[in-house]
Amino acid sequence: MVKNKNGVFGFFGKLCFAFLFFTMFMACTLSQKKPIENSASGIQGTWKLITGTLIENGDTTITDYTKDLSFIKIINETHFAFLNHDINHQKDSIGVYSSGGGKYELVDSSYTEHLEYCSAREWENHDFNFTVVLKGDTLIQKGLEVVEETGVSRYNIEVYKKLQ
Repeated sequence: MVKNKNGVFGFFGKLCFAFLFFTMFMACTLSQKKPIENSASGIQGTWKLITGTLIENGDTTITDYTKDLSFIKIINETHFAFLNHDINHQKDSIGVYSSGGGKYELVDSSYTEHLEYCSAREWENHDFNFTVVLKGDTLIQKGLEVVEETGVSRYNIEVYKKLQ
């Protein structure tokens, strides 16, 4: 039995106390829950590359993929694919086309691409480890790309916007 200086709280007093405690508990619990944006379902969809930054041998190259190029990445439950081409439909030596894909793993913010297919065949069968951050409709992917056979060793930062 619950008592105060004026007497005994009855059943109604206990019920009010339990309701108040439950409400405070739920309010605290719900306010602490944050969306897990780097979940596999959060990263799935079609992404348009906006900018790419390559840092290699002390040089930094920033590419704006909204001007002369179009690059998308498609991610489903188990696989990723990327497609890149020039938007001017060049058919000569300055025309650009590249593609690739394979399986991926996502654990928290650690995203690993297992590149199984690539138009640059020497990149096939390599793993690339990235850190990914989702902020609303923006995906930021950062990591080191190393392909010893080609002499490539560079840090890559890609900023995507979600299309779907």
